[in-house]
Amino acid sequence: MAWNFDFGYPTIWVFLALLVFIAGILYKGIHKTMAKALDDRADAIRKELDEARNLREEAQTLLASFQRKQAEAKEQAEAIVKQARQDAETMAASARKDLVERLERRAELAEAKIKNAEAQAMADVKARAVDLATKAAEQILRSELASTDHNTLVKNGIAEMGKVLN
Repeated sequence: MAWNFDFGYPTIWVFLALLVFIAGILYKGIHKTMAKALDDRADAIRKELDEARNLREEAQTLLASFQRKQAEAKEQAEAIVKQARQDAETMAASARKDLVERLERRAELAEAKIKNAEAQAMADVKARAVDLATKAAEQILRSELASTDHNTLVKNGIAEMGKVLN
């Protein structure tokens, strides 16, 4: 059988060129270089994935830590608010008690001042009544008694005073 090579068909030339190209690539070891480059790239991707995994784990650890700290801070804030409320209630109760005590003292002072004013008013009224009675008695005595009666009254008054004072 004879091979009939018709070099007029471009498909054969393309096929032969492809075979020569592939043979040249295999001869030069480019397939090894490409495999090594792909392996290096796979290793680099694997390293990046490991690094990303490590970073993710660190991030999760930090997130858990921050969440714990946030929970602790929230508890502390609640405790502070609770203590502040208790302090405010205590201060309000103390202020109410002090106010009641002050009002009671002021009421007592006002009552004492009123009693003193009443006593002073009564003393003033009595003194005024005595003055008026004395003046009225003096006027009556001057107008109705004679001078001899005056002398007798004075002597009797002095005698009465002596008895009362002794």
